[in-house]
Amino acid sequence: MKSARLVSILLLLQTRGRLTAAQLAEELEVSVRTVYRDVEALSAAGVPLYGDAGHAGGYRLLDGYRTRLTGLTAEEAEALFLAGAPGPAAELGLGSVLAAAQLKVRAALPRELRAHADRVSGRFHLDAPGWYADDEDAPYLPAVADAVWNSRVLHVLYRRWREPTDVRRRLEPYGLVLKAGRWYVVAGPGPRTYRVDQILELAASDEEFTRPEDFGLAAYWAAYQRDFHDRLHQGEAVVRLAPGVRLTGPAGDAVRADGRMDTDGWTVATVPIESVGHAHAEFLGLGTGIEVLEPAELRERIAATFAALARTYAERPARTHA
Repeated sequence: MKSARLVSILLLLQTRGRLTAAQLAEELEVSVRTVYRDVEALSAAGVPLYGDAGHAGGYRLLDGYRTRLTGLTAEEAEALFLAGAPGPAAELGLGSVLAAAQLKVRAALPRELRAHADRVSGRFHLDAPGWYADDEDAPYLPAVADAVWNSRVLHVLYRRWREPTDVRRRLEPYGLVLKAGRWYVVAGPGPRTYRVDQILELAASDEEFTRPEDFGLAAYWAAYQRDFHDRLHQGEAVVRLAPGVRLTGPAGDAVRADGRMDTDGWTVATVPIESVGHAHAEFLGLGTGIEVLEPAELRERIAATFAALARTYAERPARTHA
């Protein structure tokens, strides 16, 4: 709609300063000619904007001009209040700041949009961690967030999973990511990813660092996740599944894509596994609903576990309690 586009032009110029017609056209996904017409419409409506010609030219608003117009639709108002997750904000030490910001935005909204925002708060609640996830104690999270914001170097004692477990690191924190209720800091040099709850000691410094201009946090995290999943399931197992037995995740995808039914009605498939030890624990939960055919090491470990269980129950009869 033209009205929404005019509001977008106004807000883009207000927040970014000088923009060329080509830049506005790219942002709004319209033609440059459409931008020219929209700018004329804004000028005719009394908006104090002007354009400069030349290589460094572009459109800009008169210095000091600000509009109180938000341009929010009902759906945008709902999304704004849904996105403001109070839990993560509180963990970052911004709980009261978020509440104050939402209060100001709510007060500036027209009555009908305010009702939409209130409805979201009453009907949706974001709780990111899974049911069985333990609460992660990350006492240094606010300090890490402050260093991210101010581009300050951190010196930390960090606990990792391999030896030596406790190591000292100099971090240049580029950004924070909240994944499934757990905070991660992406830091240079590298960059590399660190769990904030595994920081045992932290010393902030006045040393500043320069964040790489070509670093994008969202792009880095997407690539990091792809690499993680590629490394996670590097082994394979051939299994038989009883009728009605289902695998989940990548293993389940493999069964649905390439599983074949044998003469007994069981499904035979080659599935990815993280490791023999991980698959051993996962497949034991399916009991007699799964048979591992390959690799031999995994088949033998599961067989040995069932044999040990059988001996335990045969040698120790159940006791009755008065």
